[in-house]
Order: sequence, then structure tokens, then C-alpha cells
Amino acid sequence: MKKKLHVFFLFVVTFKIILCLEQSQGTESKECEGCEFDSLKKECSCSKESSEFSTLETEEDKLINENLPKIYTNEENGSKEKPLEILNSTTKEFLFTKDQFSLPDFDEAYPANQLVEFEGGDFIIGTDKPVFPDDGESPAREVSIRPFAIDMYEVSNGEFREFVKETGYKTEAEIYGNSFVMEYFLSEEVNKGITEAVQGAPWWLPVKGANWKNPEGPGSNLINRLSYPVVHVSWNDALAYCRWKGKRLPTEAEWEFACSNGEDDMLFPWGNEFRPHGTFKANIWTGKFPNENTAEDGYNGTAPVNMFVQNNKKLCNMVGNVWEWVADWWHTDHSKEHQKDPYGPPSGDKKVKKGGSFMCSKNYCYRYRCASRSYNTPDSGSSNLGFRCAKFLKKKDEL
Repeated sequence: MKKKLHVFFLFVVTFKIILCLEQSQGTESKECEGCEFDSLKKECSCSKESSEFSTLETEEDKLINENLPKIYTNEENGSKEKPLEILNSTTKEFLFTKDQFSLPDFDEAYPANQLVEFEGGDFIIGTDKPVFPDDGESPAREVSIRPFAIDMYEVSNGEFREFVKETGYKTEAEIYGNSFVMEYFLSEEVNKGITEAVQGAPWWLPVKGANWKNPEGPGSNLINRLSYPVVHVSWNDALAYCRWKGKRLPTEAEWEFACSNGEDDMLFPWGNEFRPHGTFKANIWTGKFPNENTAEDGYNGTAPVNMFVQNNKKLCNMVGNVWEWVADWWHTDHSKEHQKDPYGPPSGDKKVKKGGSFMCSKNYCYRYRCASRSYNTPDSGSSNLGFRCAKFLKKKDEL
């Protein structure tokens, strides 16, 4: 019988719970539609039209990023001593060392990400028909979005491995020593050693040794999963990766604009019918949650990042698969006044995540919609939470 943890929990629990506890005591990837997968270059080679935009960093990028944590290497920080890999997120700074550590080392193809461009414009964010009013899905409100670009795919294990190989970065789950995994996916060996569960969500279990390299804890690995989304990454980890790539996390408004392709009042990236012509367009939970998973959509857990093309921009997995971090601090008291490029309140203690995950179903967590939202603390992660990066665009005639 697993002891229940009396904590407030909303679908994804935080690593802070584990810190307090410790102190007190295969499916092959397929190419996106219209693209050819180059197994030698390990990338999805979609044909690109010439763009009127440049993805150089703009002053607006810097404005959104100025209150976010700063990243340093040993050399940039001027430190002669080996630094802590990451400082408490409240310091707004963290360090990573270039010293190498054990990494999954095997050769396997995975798609290279690419930026998908949006011209921006006036757009209605949110909805006047909220499914979860307490989540701040409403009201519908008009915003203006300037041109931006967002990753076609969620960041994959393969891409995150490149980041770690070059920088030696350690995620917060690795530093804390544990993360949360759904019991359904745990081996009997791992599960039998766990004596705690989460009050109100007993399928979430704290697993020692669970991290991005070992998604289900000891005994699990990334073999045949480099093309799958990286998970067990905190908001801080996601930001560190995006900064390394010369990008940033998208704002909630940008993410929602991309999800609906700039169309107002869209439930899903492809329209308002979840299964057009009986076809699954997203990776969600099929069956009776949390004990029965029929995998009708083709996947028992996560799916490769280049599966489930969801709109004519070829964006994949905007809803379903894994939750995605965005830049904004969480708040639910939205103004109906017109805003230009909103990026949330200036501070807070929780960050917004969008899109739902493979653990969502209409009867349990109907949050695989463009307007749906949830939150977590910036040092938290889990086995169903990932991210993608974004960038402002600057018209070439403005350069």
C-alpha cells in the first residue's frame, strides 16, 4: 500500500515535493508529411521557400529575455573552481560546467528541428467557452502578435543530447536525484521499491533516478527513442537549451497563435473536430485512464516529435504528446484590453505550460486544446512535460 503525499497537485507535480520529502526523511519514427527524412544527415529535409524574414535576435527578444535566468559557462563566469551545475531558480542565474559525464552513446537517426515562420497580426487568444474556467482559459481577448518563428517539433532526446555533450549541462532532475513518472509505465522492479504516491493522483510516483536519460527510472534508456521528445526537463532546463540554440521559449500568445495558425476560435490546430474522418490527429490517452491504454492512436506513451502533423504549416504535436513550457508566469486574471505582444506578468512562482499530453483524455484531462493551459513551478518536470523553442522575426527591409 503506497502512502499518499498530502500535497496540492494539478496533473503534473513538482520536484519541490521530493526535496521536502528527502529533507524530512517503440515505434520507429516517420517523416513529416511532405518531407523526406535523410538518414545520413539525420534530419527532415522539408523544402523551404525563400523567406522575407530574418531570425536575427531583435530588441524584443532581449526584452522578453531580460528577466529570465542568465546562463554562464566556467570561462564566461571567470570562475577557476568547478561551479554548481545549477543554482536555485530564485537567484535568476544558473551555471553549467563543461565537464563531461555519463551519456547515452549510440548512433540513431532523429529529425533536425527547423523554424516555422508566422507573420503575426491581430488574433483572439483564450476562449469564451472555457472547459476549465479556473485555469484562466477565458475570456477571449484580442492581441497583436509581431512576426515570429517557432520550432516545427518538440525538442527531441537526440537534440538535447547534443546540448549536453557540448556543455556538460545537468538537468534539475539529475541534481535532485528523482522525478515523477506515471505508475503504468514503471517496471515491476522499480515500482516495488516505491512507498509514496500523490494525494488525489495516485498514478504519479516519485522515482529515484528518473531523468531525461532514464525516463522510467533505473533500467530504462533512450535506445530507439532519440527521435522522441525529451522529458523530465524543468522550465530552467528548457530555457538553457533554447539559449544555447540562440532562441528562447515562446510566449503563451505566440504558442497559441501557432497552434491555431492565427485562426480565431479553433479548438485544435486542424479545426474543431477532434477525429476528422475517424483519424487520430494527436497522441492522447485512449482507453480508461489510468489503468487501460488501448493505444488506438498508435502509441502507448510518447510519440516521435515528427509524428502527428497538425496544420498546413507542418507543425507537429502542438497538442498531445507532451506538455510544453512557455515563457509566461502563470496568472488567471486576464484583461480584455487589447495588448501587443503580451508575455504575462513580470513575476510569479509558477510557469505556464500548454498543449496537454499523451496522458490526457476527454474524460480525464481535456486539455489538448489550443486555449487550454496549466502550470508548474520553474524547477519542476515530469515524464509528460517537454518544450519547443521560438524566435522573433525581423523583416529584411528593417535590417
